[in-house]
Amino acid sequence: MVQGESSLRHRRGSPPSFPDRGHQVRKEIRRDLRQQRRDLTSAQQRRHAHAAANLLTRLPQFASSRRLAIYLQNDGELDTGPIAVMAWQRGKSCYLPVLRPGRQSRLSFALYTPDGALRPNRFGIPEPLGTRLHAPRQIDLVLVPLVAFDLNGNRLGMGGGFYDRTFAYRRRGGMGKPLLIGLAHDLQGVRSLRRYPWDVPLDGIVTERAWYPTPRR
Repeated sequence: MVQGESSLRHRRGSPPSFPDRGHQVRKEIRRDLRQQRRDLTSAQQRRHAHAAANLLTRLPQFASSRRLAIYLQNDGELDTGPIAVMAWQRGKSCYLPVLRPGRQSRLSFALYTPDGALRPNRFGIPEPLGTRLHAPRQIDLVLVPLVAFDLNGNRLGMGGGFYDRTFAYRRRGGMGKPLLIGLAHDLQGVRSLRRYPWDVPLDGIVTERAWYPTPRR
């Protein structure tokens, strides 16, 4: 796990003057960790994906979930392909996030099958074509992409806020459907991330090395 916000600040020496140093540090972490995961070789990516899949599919949280939301790998993210294969083999349904225009950039979820048609959204990310959309509460477990995480369940994403807006109701109600599990390379772990009021914490994180359950809130 790499250093977190406070130690990163010291490592870089005296920071320049910014209106909100916290946002600047998040920008630096995002830049550094995106590059580190892109630098992984294809062989490392495959090993990490299979190791994480083996860990995740042994969890009771996975066993009890019938509807599983995944994502399609991009920008060096940990590949969910092996997880999808294991889920299908066990009779589970997989879903992909879909951007819904006019809904304040919140996500819905569409059924994903091995031979289903896909089309790119406005960010060039493939989404299922011609399938019914499902609300977040209809999904049992969501694998959440991320750039950085800490062991308190804090997550740094790409900055769009789609997952935080989609699951904002969980900040009010605490635990509940769906279960939110971050999926990442272990190198994306940091010592600490500042939690902002709009951040929705994760229920745990799976990497190629370990399952990190987060403290109960």
